Amino acid sequence: MSQAADLVFFDLDGTLVETAPEILDATNATLAELGQRPVGQTQIEAWIGHGTQNLLAKALAWAQGAPIEAVAADPALPAHYAVFQRHYARCCGTRSRLYPGVRSALERLRQRGARLAVLTNKERAYTLPVLDAHGLTPLFDDIVCGDSHPRRKPDPMGLLAVLSASGLERKQALMVGDSSTDIATARAAGVAVWALPYGYNHGQPIADSHPDRVIESLAELP
Repeated sequence: MSQAADLVFFDLDGTLVETAPEILDATNATLAELGQRPVGQTQIEAWIGHGTQNLLAKALAWAQGAPIEAVAADPALPAHYAVFQRHYARCCGTRSRLYPGVRSALERLRQRGARLAVLTNKERAYTLPVLDAHGLTPLFDDIVCGDSHPRRKPDPMGLLAVLSASGLERKQALMVGDSSTDIATARAAGVAVWALPYGYNHGQPIADSHPDRVIESLAELP
């Protein structure tokens, strides 16, 4: 970018907060209740990014050795998801942690007058407890979740809604994330995108998705 961003969007899982351990707990508690074998954290990390129901469907498909399409179409999936929702509500914020440099970077950006937004595919019922658990909620002007709009990332609907409400231009905005989904969202919205090499990118190097820049940690961002 040739100038400082006035509006910065952040993905949540894998960008601001390492959430895989508590998602693993909720998933395995669900699988155990449903009589299925447990999954490992590496598998969970590969499935994060498209919402919790999608993650559960992938976990069930893996545990059952069934095609994901069959699990997604199973009439019992909503009932299974209700079990997951109960377990995840209990686990939110219990074993997650901030990545290094996150809090100081957000505070420095706010001190410079930047508007900050969360843009995540995680549903609001789980996003807010995670942000609250780590004291991040007051640092954000906007929190856009997977169920805030009819379409979620990589569709740019949520990003563009915040951008429009801010009165800023696309060249004044920046997306920061850890996955190809974040990069695709930014590209669709016509805003710059920087990426982090850690987090949850479905097992692929983030550089392969060609962000505008790769930064090692959020400490580099301000």
